[in-house]
Amino acid sequence: MKTHIYILYIGLLFACIPFQNIKAQNPLLSLEEAKSMALLNNKKIKKASQNIEAAKAAKASIYASDKPFVEANAIGMHLGEPISLLIPEYNASATLGVSQVIYAGGKINKAKKIGSSAVDLYSAQKELTDSEVLLEVETTYWQIVNVKGKVELAEKYKALLTELLKDLTNLFEAGIIYKNDVLQVSVKLNEAELNLTKATDGLAILKLKMAQLIGMANTNFMVEDSITNEADLTNEISHTEAIENRPEIKMLRNAVEIEELQTKVLQADRKPTIALNVSGLYATGEHINFSDGTNDMTTYYGLLSVHIPVFDWGSRKQKVKEQKFKTEAQKLELEETEELLLIQIENAYLELQQALKRVEITKNSLAQSEENLRLNEDRFDAGTVIGKDLLEAQVLWQQAYSEVIDAKALFKISEANYKKVVGNLH
Repeated sequence: MKTHIYILYIGLLFACIPFQNIKAQNPLLSLEEAKSMALLNNKKIKKASQNIEAAKAAKASIYASDKPFVEANAIGMHLGEPISLLIPEYNASATLGVSQVIYAGGKINKAKKIGSSAVDLYSAQKELTDSEVLLEVETTYWQIVNVKGKVELAEKYKALLTELLKDLTNLFEAGIIYKNDVLQVSVKLNEAELNLTKATDGLAILKLKMAQLIGMANTNFMVEDSITNEADLTNEISHTEAIENRPEIKMLRNAVEIEELQTKVLQADRKPTIALNVSGLYATGEHINFSDGTNDMTTYYGLLSVHIPVFDWGSRKQKVKEQKFKTEAQKLELEETEELLLIQIENAYLELQQALKRVEITKNSLAQSEENLRLNEDRFDAGTVIGKDLLEAQVLWQQAYSEVIDAKALFKISEANYKKVVGNLH
């Protein structure tokens, strides 16, 4: 008896293993988890992060340009006559020099500011990339929920049609109805089979897209069964506040600042540049020290260089003018973008309002179609309506149900889009 119990226990244990494995291989993926994974793994976001690091490195390089530069050189020579009569035939020398730019017309300070603005620009670019990727993730997520709902609806609809076909077949075999009634349901059942296949294939493609967006190695994940939260209109955000939150505006403002600084750099090219160099020299060779005839010589020298632009036929002046025109063009692009974004924000809010209205209307239609289906089922059972009437009621219910699924998904996508255009999608 104990042996039988032990075998039964082992059998139950092994029977549970596949179920546990399936459960482990198909984790439930929430929207917030998908977003978090995208921010960590998405290749577009990683690329934007690399651009920021490159800009930071460039900034550090610029900040080092006003520090003293130390350089060392070493030379070994073998000289032939007649030079060897003046300088030892074999000799070597080494120098160690320190150079410092004293004045460059303000170019270095302007270049530092350009470096800082470039970092800010690429940071805003990453912020834009983040919002675009997050919107794509959220859109794909609700599309998956939508299509998953369509799969479940297709299965329910197929079950209804299968049951109706069974009832009508029995009535036809009993000689109560014509074969045409049976064929009409058979056609609808074939359509339901096709729609189920399309929905299943569509779900597989969407899960592949989600896996690519968030960096998952496979598509063995599940999402929430339905959109459980009731649709509610998001509060409209001030247009001025929304514009300030948009990374596109931050990028363009940084771009304008860089253009203005670049103008000042070009203006600085028309000013003098002063630099100082101090170097120490050590040389060795036969009697190379001409002061006392020894084989070693140690000395130093200092250089002060002043570079003054005098006349260049107006080349530098025209470059400054060119840069000023570019700056004005960048400012106009900023103004135009602000105007277009205002239109985009208003349009996104109107679409969100329309999506909410569509949810309300489709829910009402579904409730009516459900009541209509229930009444027709009762009447069909009572024999007061024919199979065609019940089939029409089922078709109306299926269409209404499908509209609700679409409306809810569209509302969630519209809501995410509105948050994105007001710079509030996280």
